[in-house]
Amino acid sequence: MPGMKEQKIILEGVVTQSFPNAMFHVRLDNEDVILGYISGKIRRSSIRILTGDRVKIEVSPYDVTKGRIIYRFPRGDSDDSDDSDD
Repeated sequence: MPGMKEQKIILEGVVTQSFPNAMFHVRLDNEDVILGYISGKIRRSSIRILTGDRVKIEVSPYDVTKGRIIYRFPRGDSDDSDDSDD
């Protein structure tokens, strides 16, 4: 259907490895490892993502091996704080 938008799954994980082309291996909370790339919003904001950073990643139900990193949690914060804006 033309008006339907596919539903994305939003998961959290930790960046375990970074690649030169702005792609990252992200270990999800369920221990799966997927390939993540940076969303345009994060790229425009010049937010640096480093190994060990906790991120929120958006995954399509059609291909669960890749996802788009849409948020990086502030460093030194607890894992449960979703209410901060940066």
